Amino acid sequence: MTFPVVGMVGGGQLARMTHEAGIPLGIRFKLLSDTPQDSAAQVVGDVVIGDYRDLDTLRDFARGCDVITFDHEHVPTEHLRALEADGIPVRPGPDALVHAQDKGVMRARLTEIGVPCPRHRIVADPADVVAFAAQGATADSPDGFPVVLKTVRGGYDGKGVWVVRSAEEAAEPFRAGVPVLAEEKVDFVRELAANVVRSPHGQAVAYPVVESRQVDGVCDTVIAPAPDLEPELALHAEEMALRIAKELEVVGHLAVELFETADGRVLVNELAMRPHNSGHWTQDGAITSQFANHVRAVLDLPLGDPRPRAPWTVMCNVLGGDYPDMYSAYLHCMARDPGLKIHMYGKDVKPGRKVGHVNTYGDELADVLERARHAAGYLRGTITE
Repeated sequence: MTFPVVGMVGGGQLARMTHEAGIPLGIRFKLLSDTPQDSAAQVVGDVVIGDYRDLDTLRDFARGCDVITFDHEHVPTEHLRALEADGIPVRPGPDALVHAQDKGVMRARLTEIGVPCPRHRIVADPADVVAFAAQGATADSPDGFPVVLKTVRGGYDGKGVWVVRSAEEAAEPFRAGVPVLAEEKVDFVRELAANVVRSPHGQAVAYPVVESRQVDGVCDTVIAPAPDLEPELALHAEEMALRIAKELEVVGHLAVELFETADGRVLVNELAMRPHNSGHWTQDGAITSQFANHVRAVLDLPLGDPRPRAPWTVMCNVLGGDYPDMYSAYLHCMARDPGLKIHMYGKDVKPGRKVGHVNTYGDELADVLERARHAAGYLRGTITE
């Protein structure tokens, strides 16, 4: 029996955990990584070191792969089209992935299919930002500020995003020389995420909608399911994510990041077409994880059950701090909480860098949340007892 080879472009932690999910299935992985020290390059057996922005490198890498997938959205769209022309299945394909690569394209397409988004427009310069802001003027904000500016490509974890309150502050995003998207600053009560997976033949599954809590633009905590979310709104968010996956012909995992507004609506903030931080809880909290279902989807295997194993699951990211020896903290964390699940990425510890995450689950949300926060804080060194 010949098992397929999945070619994974990108050597970060998402590739590492996707590879892990394929091991029980006997799926072989081939990795295109920037360096041998990258998170996934440390654990995958077949590693090619090269630049994903070089088409010849991509073509050489794709030889012997049954399908190509990604742990990031940065491969040039024209390169993906070239791989498809060579007969290599690319999942998600370039026509879908461009909506996660280019925020302007994403906003235009979602608006076209009737998906609710913040008010937005591509802007040319700071004066254009002032004009955009004025269109949202209210009695509390006569000039319409603040507004959010985003570079249309390349931003993540708060990078490439600015909240600006004047024309003077609006100058910075234009210095990069790339198109800039202006959006209204949404009055939201919290951030949510709807995670779905879709296969080439159209089978799709939806995970429970989660609450995502951010600190300094970086995901800190994910609670599954989102507490006190009205069932009708949760169902609406799941259906909207499934519809986006179908309309954009996504293959694999799709994360739809959402704003829940004060007046009871959900608006799409961002899209990610790969396993996502808001789905890490599924490793231990769902019957089939986002990583396992992504592998199944790109190979067009039947998808697994996305239902949760426990009433509550909490994921907390472990960020680097001033305490580099996280391994010595395992004794305390494991002894204090035998049900704790620790996932580390093999990265050097640097302040503010995502180096791992922890998952906890159980029947009482307050207990599950406290356990996850304590473990993440102890591993980082901000909690010492």
